[in-house]
Amino acid sequence: MNSASLVPTIQQSWQRTIRPIGAAALHGIAFLDNKLIAIDAIKGHLLQIDPASDNTTILNSTQVSEFVDVTGIALWEDTLWCTREDTVYSCQMGDFTLKPFVTLPYPANGVAVWETTVYVTCQKSGYILIFNRSTGRQITKFYAPGVGIENITVRGEELWVSDTTEQTVYYLDRATGEIKFSLLTPFECPTGLAFHSNSQTSQETLYVAYASEEAYIRDNPNMEPSHELTYRDRTFIHPLHYHYNPSGRYALSNGYLLEMSYVEELSPLDEVKLEQVEWRIALPSETDRQKVRHIEAIGLPFTEELQGGQRVAVFKFNSLKPGERHLFGWKALIEVRGIKYRLTPRDLENIPELSPEFQGRYLVDDDELAMDTAIVRRAANEAIGTETNLLWKMFKIRNYVYDQLAYGIKPHIDTPDVVLDRGVGSCGEYVGVLLALSRLNDIACRTVGRYKCPSYAEQQGVPLQPDYNHVWLEFYVPGLDLWLPMESNPDDVMEQGPYPSRFFMGLAWYHVEIGKGISFESVTSKGLPLNKEEVSIGELAINHIRFTILEELPPF
Repeated sequence: MNSASLVPTIQQSWQRTIRPIGAAALHGIAFLDNKLIAIDAIKGHLLQIDPASDNTTILNSTQVSEFVDVTGIALWEDTLWCTREDTVYSCQMGDFTLKPFVTLPYPANGVAVWETTVYVTCQKSGYILIFNRSTGRQITKFYAPGVGIENITVRGEELWVSDTTEQTVYYLDRATGEIKFSLLTPFECPTGLAFHSNSQTSQETLYVAYASEEAYIRDNPNMEPSHELTYRDRTFIHPLHYHYNPSGRYALSNGYLLEMSYVEELSPLDEVKLEQVEWRIALPSETDRQKVRHIEAIGLPFTEELQGGQRVAVFKFNSLKPGERHLFGWKALIEVRGIKYRLTPRDLENIPELSPEFQGRYLVDDDELAMDTAIVRRAANEAIGTETNLLWKMFKIRNYVYDQLAYGIKPHIDTPDVVLDRGVGSCGEYVGVLLALSRLNDIACRTVGRYKCPSYAEQQGVPLQPDYNHVWLEFYVPGLDLWLPMESNPDDVMEQGPYPSRFFMGLAWYHVEIGKGISFESVTSKGLPLNKEEVSIGELAINHIRFTILEELPPF
């Protein structure tokens, strides 16, 4: 048997990760028929890669130094275009003698070519600059869709832009620069993108390159103990699949089938006796991006009830006696995908007021939000100024909270007035402040959580445990009847912004939505909630959370 038949071809594989041999940091990529062309920015290697086998050839073997720090490439006919530092270059394929095309006042990041037009991304300027290929003159410019370093490719009347900081790929109208929709990528730090057309089916697949560093522990016999934490390059190329739902105003991207289990181990710090106990644990939700295939009990059976439209497992004990021990919880099989909603402030003009039901449910202080304190009320006013548009108000509130707070792990959750005064908060405390400021500005919102699967999509079939629990929120748009997700703190990544908006109206695949707007877990005894001053859930039991990524979901 021919060995070539043992490996999948690019036409056969929809989920294969391409890992070029010897590559350190892939940036711009392009296709030349069925061969993938990529630039390794660290080594200066212009690589030709077989996507089916990872077989890799250095094309510019005698001109490597000229290609060090090249960050973007494009192919048009027999000409290679690239960006290095502040200059855009071109050369003939096979010659690789770089000739300057245009020099910018700032670093040029990515390049794309379509017929007589050259598109150049420039983070420092905040624009996509557009030039005439024959004269080198600038024709016009579009606003850059994100805040990070961007690469770009062209497909017909479409511009596609990847952003390293935003963890996002944007689809823009080539004539106007208008964003049509955007996609969260399944991995961090996308650094390049290109479409491949299947010669047999004419089906096109979008491939995205990624480059970052990963931490790992290695042996070091000179240390005691004999291992150390260090970092290594992590770079690869993976297909990005997507489905745009215009009526739902969202786009879905790659997803995974997860097995998640949540189990409580009854192990009180101090022995107690409780009668007629009902222990409620929220179950995973059904959403636009999350589908629950199956749920089963672990340890002890449960009944199921609906609470605020959310599924909840109820474990019942006639009594819990001193010395009694149990394991109980649930295991779920869940499909999760990335989602990104696309709305503009114009879409939210002239929306109706909240219904009295929603005002009474989602504009009140129902969770120690300190909404009547002076510091929280002052922050609510400062955050929005004179803004009246709901989307702009929510965006300004988010940015205001990011300006005021720095992220830090706390042993317990303080109220928003304490957090604002301190200037440091955990994800739960960010959520508390966001909820308080939003509700005081007449924006209905609710808490969502409570866990994220460790985002190691390549580690399939391996039990994974999250380091912490996690919460975020959703805000409601009346008239459109949409609950839009917004992360609590992960986009607060730089001092005083500009902040990425990847998780403003978006969630990555690894977010698991459980118990929207309700308590994740509660315990009653004889029909009454536990007195937290006497005993809390954390003092009664130890929780065990486990994820297993089973497989990548097929394309749409």
